[in-house]
Amino acid sequence: MKAAIGQDSHRFESAPGKPLILGGVVFPEEPCGLMANSDGDVVLHALTNAVSGITGRNILGGPADRLCRAGITDSAAYLAEALKDLKEPIVHVSFSIEAKHPMFAPRIEEMKVSVARLLGILPQQVGITATTGEELTDFGRGLGISVFCIITVGD
Repeated sequence: MKAAIGQDSHRFESAPGKPLILGGVVFPEEPCGLMANSDGDVVLHALTNAVSGITGRNILGGPADRLCRAGITDSAAYLAEALKDLKEPIVHVSFSIEAKHPMFAPRIEEMKVSVARLLGILPQQVGITATTGEELTDFGRGLGISVFCIITVGD
């Protein structure tokens, strides 16, 4: 068994227009997405970083930047690139999200299904929690979203 942690965070765009996508799920009720060259899916970015922690090959940065310059801005493509190096089966993945908004509770099951589909695992193998952190950070005050992800792999 192996485990690795991944983290990522992004600020919200200052102007409406870009969709907010988290865990491969669009949140149409949110007026602004996250600042990034890609779609800004901070959940998939944290997951990609966690996979990189297992495989030892960083995807966000070099490989993801090349994909982005080629017009591929879907964070699922970056995750797919990271998964090419993963040899062990995924046992469990867990996310801890800090943000003031959006409201996550109504969408957590949808996000779990989306992440599970991308990983080829069952939704029961995906955990997602969210908090405002009592508004002690910029994320909890609504300026962006921070995500930590732990992945466990093994036979």
